[in-house]
Amino acid sequence: MVMIQENFSDADWRTNLAEFPVPISVENDPLLSKTFSLILEGKRIPRELGVELHRDAPLPGLASLADSIKMSRFGKNIFFNENLHVNTTNVCVLACRFCAFRRGARSDDAYSLSPEEFISRISPFSNIIDEVHAVGGLHPEWTVDDYVKIYEMSKKEFPSISIKSLTAVEVKHLSTKSGITVLETLRILRNAGLDSLPGGGAEILVDKIRDRICRGKETSSEYLEIHDMAHSLGIPTNCTMLFGTIESIEDRVTHLDKLRIQQDSSSGFQCFVPYPFLKDNTRLPEAKLASAEEIIRVISLSRIMLDNIPHIKAYRMNIGDHLASIAINSGADDIDGTVGHEEIMHEAGSETRVDYDGKKLARLIASSGQSPVKRDSTYSSFKNIESKPEHIKRSLPIVASD
Repeated sequence: MVMIQENFSDADWRTNLAEFPVPISVENDPLLSKTFSLILEGKRIPRELGVELHRDAPLPGLASLADSIKMSRFGKNIFFNENLHVNTTNVCVLACRFCAFRRGARSDDAYSLSPEEFISRISPFSNIIDEVHAVGGLHPEWTVDDYVKIYEMSKKEFPSISIKSLTAVEVKHLSTKSGITVLETLRILRNAGLDSLPGGGAEILVDKIRDRICRGKETSSEYLEIHDMAHSLGIPTNCTMLFGTIESIEDRVTHLDKLRIQQDSSSGFQCFVPYPFLKDNTRLPEAKLASAEEIIRVISLSRIMLDNIPHIKAYRMNIGDHLASIAINSGADDIDGTVGHEEIMHEAGSETRVDYDGKKLARLIASSGQSPVKRDSTYSSFKNIESKPEHIKRSLPIVASD
C-alpha cells in the first residue's frame, strides 16, 4: 500500500474527457461520434439514442467510449473492498420465477440465522473485512425487531465493520410486518447499525416485466421511493439491474433512465450494478442467457447513460473473473470484493471462486492493466495497492444466442 486519497472522482470529468484523444473506433462511427459530442456538450443521452447504441453501436467503439468516460472520472483506478456475504435467511413468502435461492419454511434446507449465528459467520473473517453484505428472503415471521437485534449485536462485536443490508422489498416487507411506515423502518434500522443498502431487487423497473418474473415484489415506483427515503435519511445505496430474462432493449434503457432521474432528485446512489440472469435452477425457461458480448455492451452503455451515478460495478460473482477483467476496460470501475461466502448467485449457477483475498483481487485488476484501489463500503476511504499482474486470458467466451 502506498498512498491514501480522499476522493478519486473528478467532478469535472467532461473537461478531462475533452482533453483525451478521441478513440478511432468512436471517431469513425457516426452514432458514437454523435454520442461523444453530446457528452462533451454536457447533454444527457436521450432514451432513444440509448436504444440505438445498445442495438447498433459496434462493441469495440462502445466499450472504448465507456472506457474513456471511466478514465476521465477515475483514471486507471479500479476499486474493490474486503467484504463478506452473509445471507440472513433463505425462507421467503414469495416465489420469484428467476430465483434459485428461495426456500419454503418447511423445506429441508431452509434456514434462518439467529443473531448469534450471524455473528459466528462473521467472526472468522472479522480481522480482514470491512463490510458485511447481508440480504435474504422475506421471512413470514420476522419483523424489524429481528434485524435490530442482528445489527446491534454485530456493531457491538465488530464496530468497525460496515453493514450493507436489505433490499427495497425486504424493507417494505419488514415495514408491513411491523405495522410501521417504510421511513420509520429505515430510521430504526439506521439507528441499530445499518450503514447502506445494497440495491438488489430492482430487476427491471418496468412493471409489466416485474409482473411476469417477480409478481408480488414492490413496484418500480416503490423501489425508487424506498431508495429515495433511504437517501433522505443519509443512508447511501447501490442500485442494480437484472437483465437477460424476458425484457426488451427498450425496457433496459427505460430502467437506466428511471435510475438517473431518481439520482437527480435524491443523489444517494453510489454505484450501479448490472448483472445478467443465470438460468440454472430456476422456473423461467423462456429466459435467454445473455452472451458475453451483450454483458459488456450493457456495462458500457450503463457508463455512457448514467452520467450522475459515479461507480459502475463489474460484479464478478455473477459474470466471472474473465468477463470482469474485460468490463473494467469497458466502463466499469469497481469489481466488488473478496466475498468469502455467497449463496444467491451460486445457487443459480455461478462458478466464480469466493476464496480470493485482497491480494488476489488486486492481481486480477493489475492483470488488466489497471490500478487496484482498496475502498471502504461507502467510497469514502481509499488505499492504492501495489500489485504485480498475473497473465490471464481475457478473450470473450463464446455464448450462443438465437
